[in-house]
Amino acid sequence: MEENQNQPQQGNQNERTMAILSHILGFFTGFIAPLIIYLVINGQPYAKEQAKEALNFQITVIIAMIVSGILSVVIVGLFLMALVIILDVVFCVIAAVNASKGIDYRYPISIRLIK
Repeated sequence: MEENQNQPQQGNQNERTMAILSHILGFFTGFIAPLIIYLVINGQPYAKEQAKEALNFQITVIIAMIVSGILSVVIVGLFLMALVIILDVVFCVIAAVNASKGIDYRYPISIRLIK
């Protein structure tokens, strides 16, 4: 994480705000808010990149929740579901904090479906 602190700040305040919103709203709305932000933003490369990261992560969370739901038949899924929710909150907060500083953030456990 120390390497992130040495990165130059990116984006203006408006771009950072949109990046923060894409990460935080992703937790509450799933992939909907990051998708809308990703599609609407033009001319703001930092915010668009962060919205893409949030979108990929929320799609990964949805896939993990579906797998957890299937595995809940054997009880393991309930623990996995709780873990997915906790990781979703933690990673969204970390991403939002980095976005507020203008630092690129890539979710460590995310399937990159949208390139």
